[in-house]
Amino acid sequence: MTDNIVPDSQHRGLVARLPQLPRDLAQLARFDRPIGWWLLFWPCVAGVWLAGEGPQWALLAWFLLGAIAMRGAGCVYNDIVDAKLDRKVARTAQRPVASGRVSKPLAWAWLIALSLVGFVMLLQLRWQAQLVALASLALVAAYPFMKRITWWPQAWLGLVFSWGALVGWTELRGPPWEALAALYAGCALWTIGYDTIYALQDREDDALVGIRSSALRMGETVKGGVAAFYGGALGLWALAIWLLRGDWLALTALLPVAGHLAWQVLTLDPADADNPLARFRANRFAGLLLALACFVVGNA
Repeated sequence: MTDNIVPDSQHRGLVARLPQLPRDLAQLARFDRPIGWWLLFWPCVAGVWLAGEGPQWALLAWFLLGAIAMRGAGCVYNDIVDAKLDRKVARTAQRPVASGRVSKPLAWAWLIALSLVGFVMLLQLRWQAQLVALASLALVAAYPFMKRITWWPQAWLGLVFSWGALVGWTELRGPPWEALAALYAGCALWTIGYDTIYALQDREDDALVGIRSSALRMGETVKGGVAAFYGGALGLWALAIWLLRGDWLALTALLPVAGHLAWQVLTLDPADADNPLARFRANRFAGLLLALACFVVGNA
């Protein structure tokens, strides 16, 4: 790997000013890397806003808290399971658990604490949405093992990171379920696309230690692959809008996010150490544009 890749051990902002142990715990939950909880949060917003019950600011505040806590808990769990693999990858070798700065018992305690915050958020939902949210736990628990058994762990992540769309919609309405299914499937394909971009950073080390990824599987065709997944996402989001509204004009709400995803693909340079990370992080804006499209369609 090149020295330009930003290691996960690098701390920034307020986290950099904390004493060593709180800093390690904050890093373990990726509090200094908000892109992860933004990507978990935006499908929740899309589900809420497409449901057509207005802004729902209080509900979205709870979803944001839940996204931060549960993304943190997921990262802690992932680092516990992957500690041995992380030591072999340049970008992750100095993560708190992999490096030994945080013991596994302490990491488990931290995971439980973060999960309790998520449980408080869960209690704010009606029982139907609670059941939908709880159904994701099996997918979350299995995710760290997917990179060992399939070339497409990004597909599993797509199922996990898109789950908030199901929860947000179910909190506010029921049918048409087919529109929700299309929204969820589109978010899953979007996730595969952006996480493939993220995986470009680790291709050399992943190949050496036996970690599988869609970036390795697609090889030289990775740009075309990402374009296909993004195109599929846009097609499914358009289907969701059509099933909900049946109005060609409503589809134009997707033009901003379509343009943004096209820009990502056209400017993606897999050979540049910094470019994939920047394009991956740009998906915080793609998620915002998707959510805004859902608000326009659902509440117009």
